[in-house]
Amino acid sequence: MVYLDYSATTPVNKEVLDTFDKVSLNYIGNPNSLHRLGVESKNLIEDATKQIKDILKTDKEVIYTSGSSESNNLVIKGVCSKYKNRGNHIITSPFEHSSIYGPLNYLMDNGYDVDFVNVDENGLVDLNHLKSLMRDTTILVTIASVNSEIGLLQPIKEIGDIVKEYPKCYFHSDMTQSIGKVQVDIDNVDFVSFSAHKFYGIKGMGCLLKNENIVIDPLIHGGKSTTNYRSGTPAVALIASMSKALRLIYENFDDKYKHVLELNNYIKDKLKQYSNVYINSNNKSIPHILNISILGVKPETMLHALESYDIFISTQSACSSSNTLSKAVLSLTNDQKRAESSIRISLSYLTTQEEVNYFLECFDKCYNELVK
Repeated sequence: MVYLDYSATTPVNKEVLDTFDKVSLNYIGNPNSLHRLGVESKNLIEDATKQIKDILKTDKEVIYTSGSSESNNLVIKGVCSKYKNRGNHIITSPFEHSSIYGPLNYLMDNGYDVDFVNVDENGLVDLNHLKSLMRDTTILVTIASVNSEIGLLQPIKEIGDIVKEYPKCYFHSDMTQSIGKVQVDIDNVDFVSFSAHKFYGIKGMGCLLKNENIVIDPLIHGGKSTTNYRSGTPAVALIASMSKALRLIYENFDDKYKHVLELNNYIKDKLKQYSNVYINSNNKSIPHILNISILGVKPETMLHALESYDIFISTQSACSSSNTLSKAVLSLTNDQKRAESSIRISLSYLTTQEEVNYFLECFDKCYNELVK
């Protein structure tokens, strides 16, 4: 099997799974309990939380969630509910995940005004246009650090500088596709979302990092857990395992990044020989994500053709609807044919040269069979 869909989800690191097993068996107490077993579980969570903050070099509050979708909903709805007296204006980009657009659509149905910032020819946020959109009633700017389909890495620091000029507005960044892959400075961001299963952790565990001085309304009420902003019995084993996954992914980080970059460049160089192949990811994209279009071939057709060789890629973000047109590719290229025929190849430090060679060999066979 050749797995090239790491941006959808990653396989669990065995060391992470071992941590989950050991904590599940040895820390049985509810962290909210006052007895010794509860205190032991609570202390373990506090140690894991400290490690996460140390790795990410932040003093932000850590809110544990079920994943990035919950984190994104929590911050968007939580800010808009808490600060509706300040205004009803939100700014986002055309490259967001469905878990951003979902709550934004909900809020638009409830009287909120959402603007989409323009992007330049490389897909990066037009900072001048962002400045022009900002107003006194703007309460939230939500822009992902890395787009999940094309891999575009946005100028997060510069965006944060603009938002800071408006003290009644907060800046949220969905960093699900950047944490563990690239170094991102989160000092200029008020809220950061991410999920463990994107960096070889276990599904069902995520985070929302929040600046300590900001208060938001929770989605799940019921009293304090590890935080006032997300009620429920803390998932001790999941929290400890996510901390372990984060520590492991940042070990030998530069070597891992270099390996992925070399594989990405190698694949792009080989794909250039095909007249119907267009590379949508550009030099502003992280190397872990390579989006291409094969004109005349439906994305799902190529996906299943490669699957017959035990190779697994994706068409769009795993959480996108079944609509075959990629809105992200359309926003970047302004080419409907490319948007209708795009596929995503996502790489990992685990991907080998042998796997890439096999993929290219099978891609050639599929291309010659499908392109008429």
